[in-house]
Amino acid sequence: MKKKADKKADIQAADAGEPIALMEPLYVTGILKKRQDLDDLALELAQRSAGFRRSLPESMVASLAQLVRSMNCYYSNLIEGHDTHPVDIERALSNDYSGDARKRDLQLEAKAHIAVQAWIDEGGLADGQAMTAEGLREIHRRFCELLPEEMLWVADAGVKKRARVIPGELRTREVMVGKHVAVSSGAVPRFLARFGDVYSRMGRMEKIVASAAAHHRFVWIHPFLDGNGRVARLMSHAVFLETLETGALWSVARGLARRVQDYKVHLSACDQPRFNDLDGRGNLSERALWNFTHFFLQVGLDQVNFMESLCQPNRLRERMTQWAQEEVRRGVLPAKSGMVLEALLYRGELARGDVEGVVGTGERQARRIVSALLERGVLVSSSPRAPLRLAFPAALAGRWMPGLFPDLVS
Repeated sequence: MKKKADKKADIQAADAGEPIALMEPLYVTGILKKRQDLDDLALELAQRSAGFRRSLPESMVASLAQLVRSMNCYYSNLIEGHDTHPVDIERALSNDYSGDARKRDLQLEAKAHIAVQAWIDEGGLADGQAMTAEGLREIHRRFCELLPEEMLWVADAGVKKRARVIPGELRTREVMVGKHVAVSSGAVPRFLARFGDVYSRMGRMEKIVASAAAHHRFVWIHPFLDGNGRVARLMSHAVFLETLETGALWSVARGLARRVQDYKVHLSACDQPRFNDLDGRGNLSERALWNFTHFFLQVGLDQVNFMESLCQPNRLRERMTQWAQEEVRRGVLPAKSGMVLEALLYRGELARGDVEGVVGTGERQARRIVSALLERGVLVSSSPRAPLRLAFPAALAGRWMPGLFPDLVS
């Protein structure tokens, strides 16, 4: 049936006059004695993230970041109840879509997420902009504009009709998320303005500590009719990219999805009013905010450690060369193909003319090896004469980087 936009979408948003103080505190203050623990955890996260980033060749960072986008998309969508495996996501990036309409829509959703994250990773947001109303609306707009039409319609429980999500537009309806009644639609611009004034002006270390608080307060405001959780996680990705020198090499979304029940319990607890005079000075519980902040930063640290363990050169070399040897035995790759992968792992880039010296063969055999590796998708090059770089296809992640995401079940 042809869908018609709900006429109520044109109703002017009403501001119920809620005081901005309703979402205070906006960060964990020094009132709680354990604030120093959060500062220490944020410093450790910053040091470990920067150290991991600097340990990898620049060309390898770009290739890994592309795989991590698929991983981040997979886990963020999984939190929303949408299970699209990175192999299917990778197929979508090559415009290879499922014949099943629902699966195709999920592939398009994943492709939209990756496009927005790539825009963020490439500097689409200026420093601090991810925590402003303008930046958040731009993230939402870019994501929703790429969604299939069916995914832009959400149920409106209040009138038992469906409403269409307008990309980048703030909601004009009242919403209830679980037990939390979000601020009135007309008040959303005021609350987002306060949100941006506080978070976007913080210093680097303060912003790292406040990243969890911003994550919760954003979904607490619930500025869009739909897509708030996904925008919140993209915002957090952008904040960590800016403050932690992540190089887009790890994703907090993976850790949140693997502990999704804890994640949701923390978000719900942060909705609660303060318990007593020992629970901060704001309207909402500061102790719950401390707990979520500690959880959020620890999840980030766990993901840095996990990715660092996968990328240890000796272990990664062993997994890659073992795979190459198996492919050689199967007749898929020429002999000595693993030597090219090993050289790239340590050098980062390899000129095509240097392949002969690496494998110790003639030019013709060296070209055969390069051609086979390019066809297999484990090498990339910007042009026929440009240097070779490693690629990390999602289909091989289970072999090269086990545990990054679940294996594809046939």
